[in-house]
Amino acid sequence: MTLASLLQYILNVLGVCAIGYLCFLGLLAIPFFQNQAIYLHSVKLTWFQDISIAEQWGFLRNQVTPFKLRTPDGVTLYAWHILPLELYRRHEEKLVQEPDGVAADITDRVSFQLLRDDPEALLVLYLHGAAGTLGSGWRPPSYRAMSAGAPDKIHTVAIDYRGFGSSSGSPSEQGLLTDAITLAEWAMHEARVPPSRIVVFGQSLGTAVGIALAHHYAMKPDPLLFSGMVLVAPFADVELLTATYRIGGIIPILGPLSPFPRLLAFFNTLILSKWPSKDRLAAFVRECESMSGNDPKYHITIIHAQDDYDIPWSHSDQLFWNAVSASLPEGISFVDLEEEKAQTKRMLGPAGWVAEHRTAKGLAREEIAKWGLHDRIMSYPIVSLAVLRAFKNRNSELSSQ
Repeated sequence: MTLASLLQYILNVLGVCAIGYLCFLGLLAIPFFQNQAIYLHSVKLTWFQDISIAEQWGFLRNQVTPFKLRTPDGVTLYAWHILPLELYRRHEEKLVQEPDGVAADITDRVSFQLLRDDPEALLVLYLHGAAGTLGSGWRPPSYRAMSAGAPDKIHTVAIDYRGFGSSSGSPSEQGLLTDAITLAEWAMHEARVPPSRIVVFGQSLGTAVGIALAHHYAMKPDPLLFSGMVLVAPFADVELLTATYRIGGIIPILGPLSPFPRLLAFFNTLILSKWPSKDRLAAFVRECESMSGNDPKYHITIIHAQDDYDIPWSHSDQLFWNAVSASLPEGISFVDLEEEKAQTKRMLGPAGWVAEHRTAKGLAREEIAKWGLHDRIMSYPIVSLAVLRAFKNRNSELSSQ
């Protein structure tokens, strides 16, 4: 092959790629395809597995209770209640005798009663990322990580959002927030777990849902505050995400348009789901800082891996900055905060580093690990410890230990 023919071949390939990408951009203008690109809810990743049988993912018999929730707008959500291991051990004889499959009435199940009737029980509301189902990828190992710090106390309840897995409906920004509110209402009113014993955990897309959930309850006339939030691999907002995110770590959404700011801004106006996490987090912190009383109002931990090729860890820097700036009467610039972090952050060698900002009303913490990719980090001890710290924020029983 001559040099001229090689160059012509390369130009042809680039032309085909350009045409394909232009077609992709055209599809993004259609809400249906937008949802597929942002939520990836049709990519189940558990096509040949029955997610009502959690034992497939290494759980003990009836350690997981599948059940359903009904949202106010008529959507049916599929959910898992995961028992912590030590609590399971204590009640194993009763648990193994219960029926298999989806609970018709979860209030009849021993696992639910162990949550509802224990005044010291702690609960993680687990909000997963885009694509897949409750049983996909690193999610089952991460459920075990939730309770590792207190295996006799920390329960986990996870949901598949509308349009995901066996849940009905189709996803939208307001729809996913409604799903999270439905879960929280079930936890507080059916399971009778007060918000002071609840931690909101979110990963990737779930961080946006979790922030929106905490913001929703904080802004009510009679505010409700959870014990804390643990946000793993978050994104600042969809506008920044589309400029950096690659579907499956390969296919860029609007990244190729980054050199053309006006064109990028135009396509961002077409995207319906905005998920303004950095703004919502800032509003949440401001509201908490304005509340009366001397007890802590918020505990936010942001965790990201440097080798995350789906969402760059610079998004966590943005979220942390917005939280810190909102906690200060005069705010702080991003550059000034980065200079401050350079002087004060705690270096952990091969484990990464940690930066903290504390006020009388709360704590914002950024943990950047060297390794963990986008999903695997969910199952790591860094997350288990963050969940435990979040519970200690407002739980006197754990704090005294």
